Amino acid sequence: MIIKAPINLELTQMSGQTSQPPWSKNNNIYSNNILINNELVEFQVKQNNEFLEYDFKGNINEKEAESRIKYIFDLDFNLNKFYKYLDNHDELCEMSRFCNGLRLFLASNPFECIISSICSANNSIKRWTKSISDIKEKFSENNIFPSPQTLQKVYIDSDEEYDKTNSNDIHKCTNNLKECGVGYRAPYMRRASEIFTLEIDVLEISKMKYEEAYETILKIPGVGPKVADCILLYGFNFKQAFPTDIWIKRIISHLYFEGADISVGKVREFGMEEFKDNAGYVQLYLFHYARMSGLMKKIK
Repeated sequence: MIIKAPINLELTQMSGQTSQPPWSKNNNIYSNNILINNELVEFQVKQNNEFLEYDFKGNINEKEAESRIKYIFDLDFNLNKFYKYLDNHDELCEMSRFCNGLRLFLASNPFECIISSICSANNSIKRWTKSISDIKEKFSENNIFPSPQTLQKVYIDSDEEYDKTNSNDIHKCTNNLKECGVGYRAPYMRRASEIFTLEIDVLEISKMKYEEAYETILKIPGVGPKVADCILLYGFNFKQAFPTDIWIKRIISHLYFEGADISVGKVREFGMEEFKDNAGYVQLYLFHYARMSGLMKKIK
């Protein structure tokens, strides 16, 4: 089945969005297992000219499958209309040329996005995606990300595992989060798992207004403003989110404020007010444009 909405599938998968690691790739076909109504569904997607072609195996109908694929790759978002928006702004008009076909890569599992975003803080794309893939392999079946209920029971490190399992050899204690390379973030991940098991229904966040959702996510240990906005954008499709770090600060300062030293918080406010419902896409395009155009090296 082909969905006739333009997309650059590889760029979308490999652009470092914290919704999830890229899907498994074999012969230019990307595949992933997803739970839909507690049913395991295997999806396969590939590029077909400028469009996306998909297939699936599982106990759902074609309408449900298409709906899920459209959501994950944000295929209902009108890219051509967005490009016209960019073209009408002198600061942004070059971005569609460098980022053509780039779409949001939205989480099929919002909890996975929460843990992925925590893992991405002060981390490289290569390292955090490997860590999340390792968590899936070690603590779940069928390459499905573990539920909060499962992850809250996982040991933080080998010391805790050694103490609680009465193991005779600490070097054999590898069934813990730190063995997945998450480092100091392990306690944050388990606490997030506890919160979404005992205190908050993760699905309720999508029903909240943006500010309430933002304040709710900020209560999670290890989550600051930038990570919270990443979670809301990639995990819950709040397109008004404008994740802001030092790089987005430098890019916005260069494009809009003649290089003035503006705080990260002010840049976030500016992005949300200036770009409104396009803020999330503008942020995504800004970062990729700066990397591909050479602007990143210029503003270091």
